Amino acid sequence: LCCCEYVDRRGERNHLAACCCDCEDLDEGCERWLTCKSLPPGALERIADTVADRVRIPWFSGAVKVNLSLVPPLVLLPVLLHVAALHFLLGLVVLTSLPVVVLWYYYLTHRRKERTLFFLSLGLFSLGYMYYVFLQEVVPRGRVGYSQVVALTCGLILMLAALSRAKKDPGYLPIPASDKKSSLGQGLPNKSVRGSSNGLHGITTSGAASGRAVNGEAKGYSRMSAEEPEGVKKDWCTKCQLVRPARAGHCRLCGRCVRRLDHHCVWINSCVGEQNHQAFILALSFFMLTSVYGITLTLHTICRDRTPFVALFYCPGAYSDYSSALSFTCVWYCAIVTAGMGYILLIQLLNISYNVTEREARLALRDNTGRRLLGGLVVDTGQYNRGFLCNWGHFLSLGSSPPQHSAEDIV
Repeated sequence: LCCCEYVDRRGERNHLAACCCDCEDLDEGCERWLTCKSLPPGALERIADTVADRVRIPWFSGAVKVNLSLVPPLVLLPVLLHVAALHFLLGLVVLTSLPVVVLWYYYLTHRRKERTLFFLSLGLFSLGYMYYVFLQEVVPRGRVGYSQVVALTCGLILMLAALSRAKKDPGYLPIPASDKKSSLGQGLPNKSVRGSSNGLHGITTSGAASGRAVNGEAKGYSRMSAEEPEGVKKDWCTKCQLVRPARAGHCRLCGRCVRRLDHHCVWINSCVGEQNHQAFILALSFFMLTSVYGITLTLHTICRDRTPFVALFYCPGAYSDYSSALSFTCVWYCAIVTAGMGYILLIQLLNISYNVTEREARLALRDNTGRRLLGGLVVDTGQYNRGFLCNWGHFLSLGSSPPQHSAEDIV
């Protein structure tokens, strides 16, 4: 293949120059729209699949497909923030509608049980763009010192390093060799999911990624318990065809079983499990510290002689010039994101203190076997809770020893 050629979703050789050819579904859709006729069932899905398959960029070994979920944050975020900086009322409308749109897209993808890079690209691009605005609009005003810029940059680098670690293997259980061979022998499904565990790569069938689930447990998982001499109960996963240890769970989005599964985080587009839970908490902590520090430096520069909390709600000179308005708008955007991430971090810290995972909390509420504490912020199942210090000691030792040898994981 040359740099502009590719193999399309039908297995045929195609070229970027022909991206606007053979658009029967699109032509029919436009004709029906002009004649005020309804589209046939599945027409929009076929058009969307065709467009997503043809959006590619030239590359050495052939045109590379561009994930469309990466595009909206790169385009819409700078535009919306610049529009919000034009006037106070525009800023109020934009900053109010942004969280609503993000939540709507989250529930849409969560209901369809789809994986998307939208949230990861939104988070990374937000970090990069906020850092760019800070260097371009805030630092030149002369109220931010060199050491403060270095401290903010180091915090950003540490957060990205922790995020990179959190993106790695969360603790996938290895797929049995027989199942792996059978899945490789069959044709790749339309929505195959790839995962890795200890260097082994497996491909699940589309049923594993799209199986229906209730409160994190996919239907079709028979809770067959194998009684061992010590009385250890383990679950049999019919999707992965393996016996999973205690506290392990099957992620319906990744299509893999994960040791000590906590939840599937859309912000890292991966599961949070035994191997990356510590890095996930570390990334959230570094983000909170860096974001609060950057917000404080910006507000001290724009709204002088006011505390950051007061300046966030009352800063008369914020819209005196466009540079200050843009910086103030970005501060509010950061504050909204920081509040959301702070809530996630709080829930995570409380769960760790009670040695319970998000998945276990949902199952306990479904089965009515847990009790809500601290105003409903945490659900105590009482199954693994050994006290505050022991719970944190257990969390800090995750991944340091084989999970099957841990006394905490024996049911």
